[in-house]
Amino acid sequence: MTDHLRTIFEHHVWATLRLIDHCLELEPAGLDLTTPGTYGTIQETLTHLVGADARYQHRLETGQPKPRHDGPPPSLADLRADMARQADRWRDLLGRLDEFDPTVPAEPNETPPYPEVPHAVGLLLTQAIHHGEEHRVHVNSILGAHGLEVPELSGWEYFRQLVVGGV
Repeated sequence: MTDHLRTIFEHHVWATLRLIDHCLELEPAGLDLTTPGTYGTIQETLTHLVGADARYQHRLETGQPKPRHDGPPPSLADLRADMARQADRWRDLLGRLDEFDPTVPAEPNETPPYPEVPHAVGLLLTQAIHHGEEHRVHVNSILGAHGLEVPELSGWEYFRQLVVGGV
């Protein structure tokens, strides 16, 4: 099971890095593009995606929430470096899942209210994968809506790249 979970997270990291690499080729104004129904601009969405991934890792390991980044958004090069570091951290964390037992506290002021979730390893792993996919789709939607090339980020492409040596 752990090998399969590792594969899922390796794809998650690969797809995020591939998307960032693709967006690094955009003109600077391209990072400010957005489309209705998405999180925000490409820059905001990628910043949110990479930052949230670090917060999921932190909460998994410590049981505590990590504060959100305040201040100007990091460059795409910095986001890429952060995500590459997070890849190593995911590998480490996935090898030690039995050590963790975080509780996600209730959030009664959310709509809808969230109950407390003890033993939340599964929740945090599920959310990390879902969240990453959701926001990669947002960025691809923005690119496509503006007539720009959309990178292939599917599991099929990930395994094709594994076989041909592109990963």
